[in-house]
Amino acid sequence: MQNNKYLFTSESVSEGHPDKVCDRISDMVVDTYLSKDPVSRVACETLTTTNKVVLAGETRGPKINKEELISKVKDCIKDIGYDQEGFSWKTANIETHLHEQSTDIAMGVDSKNNKDEGAGDQGIMFGYACKETDELMPAPIHYSHKILRLMAEDRKSGSLKGIEPDSKSQVTMQYENDKPIQVTSVVISTQHSKDLNQEKVREAIIPYIKKSIPQNLLKNLDPKEIYINPTGQFIIGGPDGDTGLTGRKIIVDTYGGAAPHGGGAFSGKDPTKVDRSAAYVARYLAKNIVAAGVSEKCLIQLAYAIGVSKPLSIFIKLANGDDLKVDKVKKIIEDNFNLSPRGIREILGLNNPIYEITSSYGHFGRKPTNQGQFTWEKTDKTDLFKL
Repeated sequence: MQNNKYLFTSESVSEGHPDKVCDRISDMVVDTYLSKDPVSRVACETLTTTNKVVLAGETRGPKINKEELISKVKDCIKDIGYDQEGFSWKTANIETHLHEQSTDIAMGVDSKNNKDEGAGDQGIMFGYACKETDELMPAPIHYSHKILRLMAEDRKSGSLKGIEPDSKSQVTMQYENDKPIQVTSVVISTQHSKDLNQEKVREAIIPYIKKSIPQNLLKNLDPKEIYINPTGQFIIGGPDGDTGLTGRKIIVDTYGGAAPHGGGAFSGKDPTKVDRSAAYVARYLAKNIVAAGVSEKCLIQLAYAIGVSKPLSIFIKLANGDDLKVDKVKKIIEDNFNLSPRGIREILGLNNPIYEITSSYGHFGRKPTNQGQFTWEKTDKTDLFKL
């Protein structure tokens, strides 16, 4: 896609989407274990359906009773905003089926006799950054997230009335010479109360497009290309409308399809799982490389084998015309960053209960917090990449 016009689309889903309810609950379990023991091991999957939540997976660490986890699951559902006939924090039946981690897996992952711990599984992980937005994220996914995040904030504050938790967004942008120049269509589907008809829903939602996307990108947007609840009605939603599962929104979680993804989900996994931690550090490296002015965009792939601490390969792709910089960038990474699972966790401070907040509106393009969340979004290594 060089020197020509093309359209590119990304979507997001809200925290009330059934799959995102599951991601949040799974990450709550990770945080609960890490808050009690920072070297806990967790792999938690969640299923939600009509007034039912099921947790299953493997853990190693402190003993946490089922009642505590069930109470925290209810807190998650309540905070998202579900108190509906078909799915409510008050009445949902919650089952937990977590058990001890396999000793075979633990044997390959644990560090013993001065041996650095190995990766928890094989796999490939990608990180990406580009100059399309201030957050160094692709524009379509960035704006798709922002629309839903602002809607959720106002829904929870009470200023957006009649709108329920389950919603989706989709933004299509026209590119010229690989740069986004305008929005050509926006789709938003949102669950709503019986009191609102389609016209009222549209009236309530349109302002969030204007709040989320810069005016210069909207100036040529045809109102007919703004689709709000195109099926006409969206009253039954959330886990009552569709079954949810952890890990089914991995493109929403990453770059909206603008960059490859290795296939592994993030939520429900402690940071010894390179599916999560290596994807985070790959984003960290790519973002610092772009922020340093090395290239307009950067894609990094890391590959691991179970029980082996160092990555098997590091692949770097920069924007067209910057190929000669790749070897220098790779050497800087190899000389300055320990990309073993333990090294990654130390670089980014990942052995902390920081994951529940990541479960909605993207794991990337977020602001680092004083509580240690989103450390992989810092641009504190740009000096290393000044070529």
